[in-house]
Amino acid sequence: MALPAAAPAIVLVRPQLAENIGTAARAMLNCGLTDLRLVKPRCPFPDERANRAASGADAVLASARLFDDVESAIAGLTRVYATCPRDRDMVKPVLTPQAAIAATRAALGAGERVGFLFGAERTGLENDEVTLADAMVPFPVNPEFDSLNLAQAVLLVGWEWARAHDETPARRVRTGKGEAATKEEIDGFLKRLEAELDACGFLRNPAMRPAAVRNLRAFFLRARPNAQEIRTAHGMLTGLVERPHLAKAGKPRPGPRGREG
Repeated sequence: MALPAAAPAIVLVRPQLAENIGTAARAMLNCGLTDLRLVKPRCPFPDERANRAASGADAVLASARLFDDVESAIAGLTRVYATCPRDRDMVKPVLTPQAAIAATRAALGAGERVGFLFGAERTGLENDEVTLADAMVPFPVNPEFDSLNLAQAVLLVGWEWARAHDETPARRVRTGKGEAATKEEIDGFLKRLEAELDACGFLRNPAMRPAAVRNLRAFFLRARPNAQEIRTAHGMLTGLVERPHLAKAGKPRPGPRGREG
């Protein structure tokens, strides 16, 4: 995930607990947000309790700025969104978090500066503070229980911000330290497997043989084996082919030869 240098500010209005400031900072840094602004916190700040709760996001706390009111906290911004869990009796645009982040990206790309307002834990933002925002951003949670703590609310905005910049493939396979098998390695094993299946009579039906071979190839190609797995498959095939012959001839079965490959 490559996050741009320009990012929205997070403005916490009258946070009550130092621990909540710390966990909010932790949520921010997880999502690449570092501009933390505090409006009249009701707890001591800086405070070691905030640092402990931040779990390593100390840089966000160290650069946090204190303000006496919302007006001064957002004075340098050109666009502000107020996170509001409840409807307000005012005419104002209401955006989903996704839409707000999309608008934020466009605004930042045009050189604007954007911030998100979060109210106090118990009371939220006051109506006069919401009026300072360009739009309201409620969170689409259970309407029967819309109780989010401060860090959770910050994380929802931060997550949408990070997700909007995430180019991770929707599906990928971890190969560990093993290199992906080449087409030549896979084809070599499949041809050997096909020959052994011919030899044991498994592919004895000429009419069914092409479909069976295609199914085997589709199975192994879908699995996308790495080079070590192909070597292991060769070893398994060797064991299946050689040991029955040895046992049938009355010869003692050899002990393990160690790891194949």
